[in-house]
Amino acid sequence: MDPLGEALYLLRMNGVLYSRCEFSAPWGLELPPIEDCLMFHIVISGGCWLEVEDAAPCLLHPGDLALVPHGQGHRLLSEPGAVAPHLFDIPREQVSEHYEIIRHGGGGATTRMVCCVVRIEQPAAQQIIKLLPKMIRIEASNSPEMEWIQTTLRLMGAEARDLLPGGETVTTRLADILLIQAIRSWIAQDPAAQSGWLGALQDEQIGRAMALIHRDAGRAWTVASLADEVAMSRSAFAARFTELVGEPAMRYVTRWRMHMAVTSLKEDGAPLGELANRVGYQSEAAFSRAFKRFIGTSPGAARRTSPTGS
Repeated sequence: MDPLGEALYLLRMNGVLYSRCEFSAPWGLELPPIEDCLMFHIVISGGCWLEVEDAAPCLLHPGDLALVPHGQGHRLLSEPGAVAPHLFDIPREQVSEHYEIIRHGGGGATTRMVCCVVRIEQPAAQQIIKLLPKMIRIEASNSPEMEWIQTTLRLMGAEARDLLPGGETVTTRLADILLIQAIRSWIAQDPAAQSGWLGALQDEQIGRAMALIHRDAGRAWTVASLADEVAMSRSAFAARFTELVGEPAMRYVTRWRMHMAVTSLKEDGAPLGELANRVGYQSEAAFSRAFKRFIGTSPGAARRTSPTGS
């Protein structure tokens, strides 16, 4: 079992917008904050500066990937100080609902990029995203996986350039790979990734227990049954789980069930009784009480405000 690997596997994107960008110096672009989304930029050729508030500006070279994981507004610039009009104030060619082409600049040296705005809704994936820093930069020239990263970037660049049939789907899957690689690189290099929820996932016994909860949230878990699964005494397991995860095991089980329920309410129209059973409750009433206690609203209200319930 690889609990961290399983959590990374769940990092599947729901594409919001993919842009093929052709900039010519001097140029700049201001991207607005976009709630509940992450943004990343891949330099195909040329280069640019990336400025994110409260983070040091960085120069991106061909093959570099930069991830802005919290939907924070930021700027892309041909050089520091370049004028940066707002994204929505410049012409954009709308190829499809989720794909556009941006051409902008003063006619000088050219930079080509793929820029993506994506949403990730799976609970384990959201948990990882919350822990990331304001910006992650992967320098292709310094990455041990440089060859396959470059190959992936070339494929993405070709899809963005040629707009082949199925290009949006291919671009989305390639973006999944690059996002996971960026996060893996951060986990390997940043000490902050070795503590808290991510650190707990990497613990041999507690990580296994967490993975079991993630796989089967509706099972009738108890502290004793989880401890048995990972060959620990009940008391030792309870203490270590709370120490590493930051909350007691059964509260984590309940919270995870509620996250799964929220996702289900957004994505399918299953009756509440069926959903209650799926996440481990014997009655719709018990499920509704737990849901309202943790989420702050009733399941019915949550469904009515979701895209599938509107």
